[in-house]
Amino acid sequence: MSARNFWGSVSLAGLVVAGCSAMTTAGAQDKRAASDTLLPDVTVDAPRQRPAARRTPSSTQAVRPTARTTRPQTAPSQAAGPTAPSSASAGTPLNGNATPATGSRLGLTAREVPATIEVIGAETLREQGYHTTVDAVKGATGVSAGDAPNDVGYAMRGFQGNQVNVLYNGINIGPTGFTALTMETFNLDRVEFLKGPSSLSSGQGAVGGTINFVTKRPYTGPVQNEAFIGFDQRGSFRSGFGSGGSTTVKGLDYRFDISRTKEVGFIDETEFKNVHVSGQLNYRPSDSFRTFVAAEFKDYNAKPYEGTPLVPVSFSGANATSGIVSGTKISDYNGSNLGAVTIDRCTLSTNYNVVDGHKTIKESWVRSGFEWDLNNAVTLRSQIYNYNASRDWYNNEVSAFNADAKDGRPIDRERFFVHHNHNIVGNVTDVTWNGSIFGLANRLVGSVESSHTDFSRPGAANFFHDTVPLVGFDQGVFGSLTTQMQTATIDSVALNLEDRLKLTDTFALVGGLRYNPFTLDRNSIDKDGVVRSGFPYSKSWQPLTGRIGTTWWALPGTTFYSQYATATDISADSIFILSPTQNLTLSDSRSYEAGVKQLTWNGRAEWTFSAFDIERNNVYSAQAGQRLNLAGKVKSQGIELAAAVRPTPETKLWGNVAYVRARYADYDLAGGGSFSGNTPPNIPAVIVNGGGSYRFLNPGWWPVELGFSVRHVGDRWSTDANTVKLLAYTTADLFAFIDLPKVPMFATATSTRLAFRVRNVTDKRYAAWSDPFYPDQIFLGAPRTYEVEASFKF
Repeated sequence: MSARNFWGSVSLAGLVVAGCSAMTTAGAQDKRAASDTLLPDVTVDAPRQRPAARRTPSSTQAVRPTARTTRPQTAPSQAAGPTAPSSASAGTPLNGNATPATGSRLGLTAREVPATIEVIGAETLREQGYHTTVDAVKGATGVSAGDAPNDVGYAMRGFQGNQVNVLYNGINIGPTGFTALTMETFNLDRVEFLKGPSSLSSGQGAVGGTINFVTKRPYTGPVQNEAFIGFDQRGSFRSGFGSGGSTTVKGLDYRFDISRTKEVGFIDETEFKNVHVSGQLNYRPSDSFRTFVAAEFKDYNAKPYEGTPLVPVSFSGANATSGIVSGTKISDYNGSNLGAVTIDRCTLSTNYNVVDGHKTIKESWVRSGFEWDLNNAVTLRSQIYNYNASRDWYNNEVSAFNADAKDGRPIDRERFFVHHNHNIVGNVTDVTWNGSIFGLANRLVGSVESSHTDFSRPGAANFFHDTVPLVGFDQGVFGSLTTQMQTATIDSVALNLEDRLKLTDTFALVGGLRYNPFTLDRNSIDKDGVVRSGFPYSKSWQPLTGRIGTTWWALPGTTFYSQYATATDISADSIFILSPTQNLTLSDSRSYEAGVKQLTWNGRAEWTFSAFDIERNNVYSAQAGQRLNLAGKVKSQGIELAAAVRPTPETKLWGNVAYVRARYADYDLAGGGSFSGNTPPNIPAVIVNGGGSYRFLNPGWWPVELGFSVRHVGDRWSTDANTVKLLAYTTADLFAFIDLPKVPMFATATSTRLAFRVRNVTDKRYAAWSDPFYPDQIFLGAPRTYEVEASFKF
């Protein structure tokens, strides 16, 4: 799609918004009964059979009409911004009653979608102390993530990096490795997870799954405010303020949040600062028309930790650590033989970056849309959006031990600089129809997505190199820099159809197709301003993906499901830097999955189980450092189990476990040898999370809640070669909440909570992550940390 056609669609959407607003303001249609003002209470015991055309809430429906017709609820859609009900309304131990936008455009609850879906709501984010988005992701079943704030990486169901899509309010902005940003969770209403291939919902790249970060949104009711402030023993500081509710203007609701973070790293001279501002207005000019406008700004500044080098055991001697890594290594950077490797005890807090190293990101969002009930069976939604980002990396990124060094300076360092200018404009429009086919209840959603992306990437043309001792060195400065330029323009259109047909009262077919033609235009100019050979070039693709599944309400509260799903993505890493000499054929993936979801014990217990088989073809992988190698296939099979129970009103218990067997197939090296049968990097066979809490309602003074959580991550490999292992680790956290009554110091607060938390109680030293593009170093996990926080509602 050309930029001209794109802007035509945006202009048309704007005209529709203006025209519909004027029309609906002049005269509201479908007068509703005042007794039906609020949505029905969420049922948390055995779910009853729903009418086929039941209406579910959407983003703009957070602005509740003063009355409601009896027509069916339309399905939520990404076209109208955040669409699931707030996390507070989910009401079940695993939030199975939530309606996540990532699961389906059909407006189904997590329990009704034939796929594994998890929702971590705002209350859980707060109780578990998930300060950052990386913290939150690691609480989900079978998900791991890189702890380093400089380059965020996620792994799910045997796949990592760009094979896991990250969405922001349902919008995909590009490859995760380029666009993912560590955020404070205070501004978020929830985090949604859709496991397995999910191109139908989120587009290219969703092989392992999709993560959707959803910001808080307006609601109708009295204004409520919240605030928090927190510290840790290293000097980290967090604070936030939020406010939302109805204004004095009839039909106008608002939400505003601002958070500020300064996190001091456990590595010397590292930190990151983050400011996140988000807001949204919802306006209801009539009972059948709702509109919204939202804006967001993020300012991220970091002195990043770039990893800790693997060191020969023979060199470290008595300073060699155990329990972090094991194996043997030939350096991918300098070719020296390190033999058996370790992490040297003297380097556990050493910073190998330069003193002027930094990473800065500024992001802004503007979104606006409407939802229009055309009649009792049809709803039209549309959203336009603009995303803009400026990103800057200016660091020493390589720290590789050289076993052949004779000058007492065995660490090879290399600088890297790159800047991103990234702009996206897009539109999502969908129509939902609730009706019947041959007397069978049916819901159908058709949507059109269009977007235009401009991406420019001035980057380093030279890579300054130096050597330093293992410890006790001058960090130095970045050094000389010359730059070159790369650009990418992407025009994309996607046509989506999703449908649920209820064959009986308890058995339904749920499926969809996505046709997504898109075009890439690339150029590359060297440091002298000369266009490189093979550039500029243009390439178009026309992938067709989909999902077909079944759900069966076999028993009250019990749903069995199965599905077949497909996905596609760019095979050779990131579309933004794709070279004309690389394989331009898309990777394709397929998945089989079956499982069961149950809500029982009068809504006090909920559990889910799933088994899956995923295969991705035409795979490229980082063989050694910055080189990509054709890796053939990745096959992944596994099972996942999650459960939560509230045995008494004062007690909460939860846990999840995931087992995955991921391996390469047909991975033959060009120079001989094979990695077939090896496991992709950063993929543990087992991940276990669990925890619990007990609330003492009447301890003799103030209500107190005590709790714990445990996380176990199995062995992982650092590279495709499977020669260096990141060893399994287990960490535990403890926390205590004290809820204070009204006191003179906080006279206006209706709720005050003091929280005390100890992370990694045993002070376990462990390897958290490995970047396959920097295989001579690994990222360490944080040691024991003490935190205190005060939060208020008023």
